[in-house]
Amino acid sequence: MKKLSASIPLMLVALAALYVAGCKSKAALPKGEEEVNIPCSGSEYFTNNKFFRANSLGESMDLAASKKKALANARGELAASIQTTVKAVTDNYLNSREMNNKEEIEERFEQLNREVVNQKLQGIKTICEKQVKTSDGTYKTYIAIELSADDLVASYNERLSKDERLRIDYDYEKFKETFEKEMEKFAN
Repeated sequence: MKKLSASIPLMLVALAALYVAGCKSKAALPKGEEEVNIPCSGSEYFTNNKFFRANSLGESMDLAASKKKALANARGELAASIQTTVKAVTDNYLNSREMNNKEEIEERFEQLNREVVNQKLQGIKTICEKQVKTSDGTYKTYIAIELSADDLVASYNERLSKDERLRIDYDYEKFKETFEKEMEKFAN
């Protein structure tokens, strides 16, 4: 019995060594490659169920121009993400409701989508910004931006409530529920 209890610590040490060796082999990169750490990127800058997020970089000989490029790229990415999500919400919402003139309503929602996205992009928040000067003398700006999903839904509600044709068939609670279900896909 003493022999068995004395060998348990040795087995644990051996298992730990195998585990550490296994972790190192998984993390090893192919020869000639090295990991690049990009500022303002990574999982904390991904869209989740509370915020739409996007990140990008801009490069220029001028510092201000690099920032403008980065912001324009990130805004474009954010707008595309919002439009894709809202399109899915709209499709699911309209399919769950019995509406007259469904095709006309879809067109009105799409037009409204573009208007709301353009309006809301004015209210984005910068959550990360890093500027660097490269060895060749250019500037790079790394940027991450976000937009609150709740603010977006509130804007849709405001705009949908003002549209006489859509207001007839519009149910805010159902729209919000459909939107939240779509946003939950980003939670994981």
